[in-house]
Amino acid sequence: MEKINHARKYAKDFNILTRLYQYYALYILYIPIFSLFYRFKCSRNKTLEKKPYIFAANHISYCDPFLMNMVTVRPLAYMAKKELYEVKGNFGKWVATNISRLGGFSVNREKLEVSTIKTCRDLFKANFNLCIFPQGGIRKNKKIEEINKGFVVIAKMVKADIVPVGLSGLEKYNWNIFKRPIVNLKMGTPISYELSEEEIIQNWREQVAKLTGYELADLK
Repeated sequence: MEKINHARKYAKDFNILTRLYQYYALYILYIPIFSLFYRFKCSRNKTLEKKPYIFAANHISYCDPFLMNMVTVRPLAYMAKKELYEVKGNFGKWVATNISRLGGFSVNREKLEVSTIKTCRDLFKANFNLCIFPQGGIRKNKKIEEINKGFVVIAKMVKADIVPVGLSGLEKYNWNIFKRPIVNLKMGTPISYELSEEEIIQNWREQVAKLTGYELADLK
């Protein structure tokens, strides 16, 4: 059996069916269920132009991709760590299939590959936006620390501005319907891809720290 390249997707793969699957997952499954346990507050940037962006958020839970759909209200494509596509057995196939249906594609977190750049270019051609979590993994310590610089390289190669997004309130899972803690989803101001790498990273870190109320840790 030919091995599927989950890192390489084409413009035709980001289509109306992807959007419908995202809307179904968000409005039929996620929001009705999780609204029983949380209160969601979205602060959107209504001045964004009608063009594709890279939405870059801090990463606090496995629910974050759905939170990003909720706050952006735009069709999104997601970078998903390649390990999610390497789970064995039928469950692994189910995970890989559904991530792909939701607009996800595989990414090597250790190095940026050519297939990743090509996929990013194609998803923008399809008028999808890219969702990425620069921290490279879930961080629940309420600090904005070191981040993966790959999102800056992608922004410059595809010539797309970056919109910082701050997610907070879901650092711990709650299953008590009487508590319902608030989950805040806040958009920041676009960062031009034409800025230097250092300026983009610092701007993103500062905005996300402000949006979340997290500590802005010193870089090593």
